[in-house]
Amino acid sequence: MPSSLCRPDRSRPLRAAGMVCGVVLSLVSGLVFAPAAAADEIREKQYWLGAYGIREAWKSTKGDGVKVAIIDSGVDASHPDLRNAVIGGTDVSGAGTPDGQTGIGQTPEHGTLVATLLAGHGHGKGGRPDGIVGVAPEADLLAVSTWLGSQNPAGIDVDQQIPAAVRWAVDNGAQVINMSLTSSTTSWPQSWDSAFLYAEQHDVVIVAAAGNRAGGSFQSGAPATIPGVLTVAGLDRRGNASQDASSQSIVIGVAAPAEDLVGGLPGGGYAEWSGTSGAAPLVSGVAALIRAKYPQMSAAQVINRIISTSRDAGAPGHDPIYGFGVLDADAALNAEVAEVGQNPVGSIAQWITVHRRGQPTPAQNSAPATHSTRPAIPEPTTPVAVAPRLEGGLLPAAVVVGFSVLILLVLALGVQQTLRARRLAAAQAGPAADDAGEGAGSGPAPQPPVQGADGKEPGKP
Repeated sequence: MPSSLCRPDRSRPLRAAGMVCGVVLSLVSGLVFAPAAAADEIREKQYWLGAYGIREAWKSTKGDGVKVAIIDSGVDASHPDLRNAVIGGTDVSGAGTPDGQTGIGQTPEHGTLVATLLAGHGHGKGGRPDGIVGVAPEADLLAVSTWLGSQNPAGIDVDQQIPAAVRWAVDNGAQVINMSLTSSTTSWPQSWDSAFLYAEQHDVVIVAAAGNRAGGSFQSGAPATIPGVLTVAGLDRRGNASQDASSQSIVIGVAAPAEDLVGGLPGGGYAEWSGTSGAAPLVSGVAALIRAKYPQMSAAQVINRIISTSRDAGAPGHDPIYGFGVLDADAALNAEVAEVGQNPVGSIAQWITVHRRGQPTPAQNSAPATHSTRPAIPEPTTPVAVAPRLEGGLLPAAVVVGFSVLILLVLALGVQQTLRARRLAAAQAGPAADDAGEGAGSGPAPQPPVQGADGKEPGKP
C-alpha cells in the first residue's frame, strides 16, 4: 500500500511544514515544536475547549469509566498530564515495548500528543491546574503501539499490524478507538476486513483522521474510507476548513480544530502542532463523553449524535469538506436526537457482502468484548458469500425456465409434424411407383380414353 507519510520539517513555520516522503502508512500531523513553554501557559492555548462546547459538555460528564484505545506510535504514560490515565497497552509491531508505552516509528512522539488532547487531565495543585486537559479527562486509555512511516525493523508490515491492533483493542474493552493515521489510497488490504467487522459487531466506535493536504493527501485514504468509521476533517483557528491540515472526501463525517493545537511530548514537554491527527482525538473524546453519559447507547447512535448535532458549514447539508458540519460537543451530549436504524456512516458488514462476494468470509474471533453494551439496533451478522444470481430474485429465474420449456415443446411439435409429413408423402408415392413398374419395356404408357362433352368416346354409339 503506497503511503502519504511525510515527516515534519521542524525548521519551518507551522503552516509551511516541509515534508520528506516515506512509505506504507502515515501518522497525520504537521508537528512543530513550540518554544519552551511553562505548563501553566499551555491551558490558555486550548481555545477549542470553549469554542466547541467542551466545557459545557463537562457539566454532564468527563468520560469516567470509558475505555479509549489509541492506535498510534505509542503513548508515554509517565507524562504529568497522563499519569494513571493509561491502564493498559500492547505493541503489535514487534519493535516496541510490550505495554505500548514507548514511542516508535518515524514520529515516536505522535501517540503522546494524541493521547493528551484526548484524555489529558493536567497536573499541579490548587484551583488552576497546569498542563493539557483533554476532551475526556477522566477516560481510561489503552496504548497500542505500531511502527508506521518507515521500514519496521521487526519485519511486521502494516497489513498485519492494523488488524492485530484493532482486535486487541476490542478484546480489551475499548468502547472507542482513535486512529490518527492514513494512507494515500482509498482501498485497504483484505486482511483488515475481519478486524473492522469484529469491532463493528462488538459495538465499538472507530474515529479516524481524514489526512492532510500539506502531507500530500488530497483525498482521504484508509482507514478513513472504511464504512462505519467516523472520519474527521480539520479546521483552522477561525473555524474554516484548513488549507493545509485537512484532506477532502465524500466520507468526511464531521470537522474539528486541526491548527494551532498543543499537545504533550514524551518526557513531559509540550509542542504546538497541526493536522487532522489532532482533530480526530477531539472527536474521539466527545464519543467517550457520550458513552459515559449514555452507557447503553450503541456505537451507531453515538456517531449519529455527533454528526446530527454538528453545525452546518460549507455547502448546505453533507459536503466533502466539512462533512455533516462542525463539531458541537455540548449539543452532542445534551440535544434531543432521534434514533437511527443503522450507522449513518455505513457498515463494513454490508460492504464485505457486496464487494467481497465469492471470496472467503473473514474469520471471526468469538471472544466477547469486556465492556457491557446493549445496542439500540440489531448488531450486524457475519456476511456470508453467496453464489451470483440474477437480479430480481426468483421471478427472472422462473421466466427463463418457462421460456426453456416452451422452446422444447415447439421443437418436439416440429419434429412430430416433420415425421408425419414424411410418412404421408411415402404413402402417396407407393401406388404411382407400382403402375410405372407394370408398363416398363412395352412401349409408351397407355393413354386415358378421350371423352366428348356428353361423356362418350368418339365413334361409339
